[in-house]
Amino acid sequence: MKKNLTSFTVLIIFFVFLSIFTQKSNLNNIKEIKIAGQSIKVDLAFTPTAQEQGLSGRSNLKEDEDMLFVFDKPGQYPFWMKDMNFAIDIIWIGEDLRVVYIKKNALPESYPESYGSNGTSKYVLEVGAGFSDKNNLKVGDKIDFVYR
Repeated sequence: MKKNLTSFTVLIIFFVFLSIFTQKSNLNNIKEIKIAGQSIKVDLAFTPTAQEQGLSGRSNLKEDEDMLFVFDKPGQYPFWMKDMNFAIDIIWIGEDLRVVYIKKNALPESYPESYGSNGTSKYVLEVGAGFSDKNNLKVGDKIDFVYR
């Protein structure tokens, strides 16, 4: 009986780790996001270094240069406009892939002010300023990932 319980526990732990690994691998393969009726290609920011850099230092934001920040766990993630050269919309997205909060038209000159959601998010999307209004994006809207 004890041996069966130990085997069962090991099996459960294996499947939990497999599930976590598979989910992380899938996130690495995100090709684009479907949001507000639009399909947008995104650069992915997984590491703290990539997340700190974000879109900072770029002279402008070209089409297909939007950025998705992927965090290990849901939390409150504030964003600032340090070294930014253009305005953006910042969209916080929950683990359920629903929009939690939108900061429209965040301006470079707003630094050192930071923006954040009162709720928890697992993803944050940076897009060109005006995207949210142009596409009538609202809190609660669902997004989808498209994988390679």
